[in-house]
Amino acid sequence: MFPRDARSLSPAETCEAAFAQGYAAENLECPEIGPGRVPDLIGDAIGGGLFATENHIELANEINDATIRLQISDPNISWSDVQNVLIAAYCRVVSHKAGLTAAERWERMRQFVGVLEQQIAANRLTPGTLLIANVPLPPDVFRELRSQAAASGQTTTQLMAAILTRAAGK
Repeated sequence: MFPRDARSLSPAETCEAAFAQGYAAENLECPEIGPGRVPDLIGDAIGGGLFATENHIELANEINDATIRLQISDPNISWSDVQNVLIAAYCRVVSHKAGLTAAERWERMRQFVGVLEQQIAANRLTPGTLLIANVPLPPDVFRELRSQAAASGQTTTQLMAAILTRAAGK
């Protein structure tokens, strides 16, 4: 369990304090959601559609989607509130995931917080305009796309976005 003073910390600070001090309680203690606590902006007490995955890329895509949903529901939401809401929501997902040891639960939370911080840094775009999708590619495929992009006067990102947009029928 967390020490009493940990309850006054933000969800991000609570996770960081727990990791730094080596807390690995049998049950993951999640930040409280509701009035006077982390705002209930996801509207789902069990995790807002997030799922507990070990795949970094799937996790980044889930974070991006949840971030955009939060920004659409509250265009003035701060990045700090985005982080706190998503940590609280994901904690519930991990705490309810069957078959994980306490150490595995904490590892999932550490991974989530790390990916979340990276995605927030990358997603400082106008709310609801774009979703950054992470797709693993073999190096030779990426190099070919980069070469094709350069030949057409585009960045690799622009070419990949155009290809995926066409594939989606847009």
